[in-house]
Amino acid sequence: MSDTPTRAPGRTGVWFVGARGSVATTAVVGAAAVGAGLVPPTGMVAELDDFRDAGLPAVDGLVFGGHDVTDTPLAKRAEELAAGGVFPPELLPALGTALSAADREIRPGARPDAGRPQEEAARALTEDIVSFRDRHELDQVVVVDVSSTEPPAVPRPAHDSLSTLEEALAHVPDVLPPSSLYAYAALRADCGHVAFTPSPGLRLPALRELAELRGLPYAGSDGKTGETLVRTALGPMFAHRALRVRSWSGTNLLGGGDGATLADPEAARSKNTSKRTGLTAMLGEGVEGLTHIDYVPSMGELKTAWDHIAFEGFLGTSMTLQFTWQGVDSALAAPLVLDLARFVARSREHGAAGPQEQLAFFFKDPVRAEGSPVEHRLVAQFEALRAWYAGDAR
Repeated sequence: MSDTPTRAPGRTGVWFVGARGSVATTAVVGAAAVGAGLVPPTGMVAELDDFRDAGLPAVDGLVFGGHDVTDTPLAKRAEELAAGGVFPPELLPALGTALSAADREIRPGARPDAGRPQEEAARALTEDIVSFRDRHELDQVVVVDVSSTEPPAVPRPAHDSLSTLEEALAHVPDVLPPSSLYAYAALRADCGHVAFTPSPGLRLPALRELAELRGLPYAGSDGKTGETLVRTALGPMFAHRALRVRSWSGTNLLGGGDGATLADPEAARSKNTSKRTGLTAMLGEGVEGLTHIDYVPSMGELKTAWDHIAFEGFLGTSMTLQFTWQGVDSALAAPLVLDLARFVARSREHGAAGPQEQLAFFFKDPVRAEGSPVEHRLVAQFEALRAWYAGDAR
């Protein structure tokens, strides 16, 4: 990996849903620090030599804004994250201008209003994004959802087609879950979209229809930052060696906002479903075991995942493998968020629309075209990513 960030012409906006959260704040800090040459681009896939000639937007050319329902200034949030060990505190004095610039571009998010049709909220969200693009004379904006995980959505008939959805939005409150409302606003603002959480987002048929009609790319869902990253590397090892995995169980301990959100059993169920998808695809349905998520407030931004794998070898011999992953979740997620914004922006320049399956490498539960098989093996995913942006698959 080179220590010099990729340079490319043009200006790309990154509009965060959850712009004052840990991941978005760390991404803004990281982009400013890397762009200024204060730190190397460690953890940024887009800065690997494999993508040196891919024509991605430059890190220091990204312009940040977003929506959030809280009003904590980014500088304050950055101080809290630095104190929690997410990044070195000594970086912050040199990044005040960048944090202030991003903070000025954060607008109030949509709050539930039982008496107001969601069309009004969607229009306001859309206007915020369009104004941001026009004010900064940006080539394009990519909307990235890094907000808190939502409980699984209850399907509604209005989601089935774009026409029925838009009719409902004009007359009915609470038609869409929040993540899908933000995704709808992103498409109306003519933006590519990235779902970094397992929330419903753009998976609803009506929204996918709208993305196709407008010729917009989207990617998701649920960023693959730690435990699942290891699983998608180890899973193929067992399959390729013809070793039978009997059970794969995991325990996650985490603090911070993500831990607090996932303390809700319904939100945790959405996350667990996403985390389990890859294992089932790689190893089949017969693998026992669950993943448990425990909220430990004293851990702050730290995260520990412990996995226990029981497998069977030749002559039925029982064996086990265990691993422990300890990391800082925001510092793992932030570079991937920057990568995804840049890759989706470049995909749009290529004229790509619809689900960007070549970006499966970044996700636990990758979106794909109707009927398309999904690839979960990490190395195969990386090769597909590299080939697409090298031009081999376009």
